[in-house]
Amino acid sequence: MQANGAGQGQDSELSCLNNSAQNGESSSAGGAHTNVNGLSTTNNGNSVSNNIGIPAASNNAVSSDANSVKKKKRLSQSEEDVIRLIGQHLHDLGLNQTMDLLMQESGCRLEHPSATKFSNHVVEGEWDKAESDLNELKALMHSPSAIVVSPTVLQLRMKFLLLQQKYLEYLEDAKILEALQVLRAELTPLKYNTERIHILSGYLMCSHAEDLRAKAEWEGKGTASRTKLLDKLQTYLPPSVMLPPRRLQTLLRQAVELQRERCLYHNTKLDSGLDSVSLLLDHACSRKQFPCYTQQILTEHCNEVWFCKFSNDGTKLATGSKDTTVIVWHVNTSHQLKLMKTLEGHAYGVSYLAWSPDDTYLIACGPDDCSELWLWNVQTGELRTKMSQSHEDSLTSVAWNPDGKRFVTGGQRGQFYQCDLDGNLLDSWEGVRVQCLWCLGDARTVLASDTHQRIRGYNFEDLTDRNIVQEDHPIMSFTVSKNGRLALLNVATQGVHLWDLHDRVLVRKYQGVTQGFYTIHSCFGGHNEDFIASGSEDHKVYIWHRRSELPIAELTGHTRTVNCVSWNPVVPGLLASASDDGTVRIWGPAPFLDVQDAEGLNGTDLFYWSSYFH
Repeated sequence: MQANGAGQGQDSELSCLNNSAQNGESSSAGGAHTNVNGLSTTNNGNSVSNNIGIPAASNNAVSSDANSVKKKKRLSQSEEDVIRLIGQHLHDLGLNQTMDLLMQESGCRLEHPSATKFSNHVVEGEWDKAESDLNELKALMHSPSAIVVSPTVLQLRMKFLLLQQKYLEYLEDAKILEALQVLRAELTPLKYNTERIHILSGYLMCSHAEDLRAKAEWEGKGTASRTKLLDKLQTYLPPSVMLPPRRLQTLLRQAVELQRERCLYHNTKLDSGLDSVSLLLDHACSRKQFPCYTQQILTEHCNEVWFCKFSNDGTKLATGSKDTTVIVWHVNTSHQLKLMKTLEGHAYGVSYLAWSPDDTYLIACGPDDCSELWLWNVQTGELRTKMSQSHEDSLTSVAWNPDGKRFVTGGQRGQFYQCDLDGNLLDSWEGVRVQCLWCLGDARTVLASDTHQRIRGYNFEDLTDRNIVQEDHPIMSFTVSKNGRLALLNVATQGVHLWDLHDRVLVRKYQGVTQGFYTIHSCFGGHNEDFIASGSEDHKVYIWHRRSELPIAELTGHTRTVNCVSWNPVVPGLLASASDDGTVRIWGPAPFLDVQDAEGLNGTDLFYWSSYFH
């Protein structure tokens, strides 16, 4: 890792010993004494002594070692950086003698002597000495942000942090007069961050130490809070003077996360720790660990299956068919699906389904010529509401408000309603020919795609609307990511498009899928919604990594158009697809992983996949 540009002029002085000290060389006459990172040597006798348990050696041996060291090449900046990173990690592990030997043999310094002295004074709570050290460090300071700040201002900020800690420790020790002295005579005269000083003064009213720690969100006097303070202070010093805390671990963690992010098939939670991974192998997931394999084929429907949707808690799957039924399936602990309930009576067939936020209710809509909407209680199987405002209506889409007490529905004949659970009309919007609907998390904005090849945002509270997405071809359906930032569109003759709703820009066009003028529903899915899946008119299911336009998997097995896909929101290795061939397919990883595939998994991932099948 290249050192920060600030303080480059002092790098050779700060990071490594110069000239005769380079690479551990040292010589002087008449009892000269050298101390490098805790290692001491004298050459006025027949022995060399040290303080880290290294056996004494003769002068001849020392001379021989010195001659061999002289032949070593000068360390590059990156090599010095690596040595310092290793030295810091050894120090954090308590292997100080090993660290001292590494620094002595390489001729490097772990940190600037002034920084070492400053760190010790902070950890020991010697505030006056630490404040004095700031004067020595002033010339070495640099701004931690892109905005250039003078060393004087940086010193002021560091001094404020020191005095704040000093003040809080006095308060915890019930030394009120000393704390007042710091507040009035040291903090206030700085004329810096007066708002924070007002807050600090309020802590004088705390009745006991626990109250102070809670209100100040502070760990209390001791090593923990002082170490945290030192981490903050370090940001004002260049890494050539003092390394950022736990820097080697940070770099290793970043490397592991980057490998996982670049892994096309990675579909499990990213563990931020390093204990669950092997640093000796690159991370790689096999396609066999991905939901590309048919686990079940559900054949209970007797006609085309138009829609499927997992419940929000992942324990149920609802499927709607041209055969006029909705089937609710239970997902058991082994991730097998069992028929739970059949909901009948949808005369026009069922082309769209929506679970309520708490999964208590399920709304079913029909095709274009359907003017009715059914609201079912899933647990009891009872029909709570059968809504129809007019026989001329077309209610083909529905979306729940996040409060679970209202929903919006509409269709291509110009209906756009907001209703309560009993089907009572609360609001309506005239003249909007709705193709698909979605309620955003703000509980106010409803997104609706219409026959003008666009998605608009409608606010039923202040009756305002605005254009968000404009396509050049009809939007057959769309869905929105959990964070409300991204929208996935199935666009007639174009395929699957990803839009950023905040910036209102087209992010990516995904290739491979065959999309005509049939309504096909795609979905986000997998861990962190890193993947996208869609049905297709060529009888396949396509899966893409969200960042890649080319599909990473094409799933075959259906024999007619795949109308809808749904990814389980809780089990990232479970995917469902509904087709005109009358079946619903459940996709998962390969039932058995060979040794080579298992080696691509770290400890956490292996636990996940082993538990997946048991």
